[in-house]
Amino acid sequence: MTAPQFSTIALDIDDGIATLWLDRPEKMNAFTPQMKYELIAAFDHTDANDDVRAVIVTGRGRAFCAGADLSSGGDTFDYDKRAGEDHRRDGGGQTTLRIFRSLKPVIGAINGAAVGIGATMQLPMDIRIASETAKFGFVFARRGITPEAASSWFLTRTVGLSTALEWCYSGRVFPASEARERGLVRSLHAPDDLYPAAVALAHELTDESAPVSVAMTRQMLWRMHAAGHPMDAHRIDSQAIISRGKSADAHEGVSSFLEKRAAEFPNKVSTDMPDFFDWQAEPPFD
Repeated sequence: MTAPQFSTIALDIDDGIATLWLDRPEKMNAFTPQMKYELIAAFDHTDANDDVRAVIVTGRGRAFCAGADLSSGGDTFDYDKRAGEDHRRDGGGQTTLRIFRSLKPVIGAINGAAVGIGATMQLPMDIRIASETAKFGFVFARRGITPEAASSWFLTRTVGLSTALEWCYSGRVFPASEARERGLVRSLHAPDDLYPAAVALAHELTDESAPVSVAMTRQMLWRMHAAGHPMDAHRIDSQAIISRGKSADAHEGVSSFLEKRAAEFPNKVSTDMPDFFDWQAEPPFD
């Protein structure tokens, strides 16, 4: 499956791992409407491509993403002045909602400065690891705006309400060590070790697991951790285990274990997701 070509990001696929590079290093990978469209298209591709088992998102150069491109000056956040955009919707939110719907695990490898949308776009990624030199900032109040990218939903679930409010009220930029202490990132790495660590983690998560089971698990856990009652989880868990239990993957998983050999799971995410649930459902904006 041929990967699309982009201008603000780059997509590499190697040994089952897709890497999405934010690729405007001369602008510290500042976020633009074009980057939004390209990230959404890239996740469409990785979901449809059965050769991809996991996705890494990282930045080219010394920054992960230094926030929105401010080249429009004081009009940067005036949506009425953006040609060709849906003036009712935040572009960062459209991006994070697409990452949320991903059927493949998503790892953020935060290689440098990550502020504004550079911080909030990480939140729907399953696991975030960071360079020891990375810096983070939810700087919106210092720019006279408010948190975006659905971060009012994601951030509190990631670090708790008190930490989320502290970071968003103050808008201060903080070091990777604090991000690690507060639970925003899983681990810190020397700069040259960060990307290899992300690749190793991607393989650890997916190499021996059934892709359809991983895709279902990702959506079940993300969606159910905000459900109103554990009965909601019991309903979908029951349907999922019954569906998976009679699949060719389950037969192969048990047989390979008993025969002490590596499993070769036949089911594919592109064709074999069970139909009892809309795995990429999204409520309407209106």
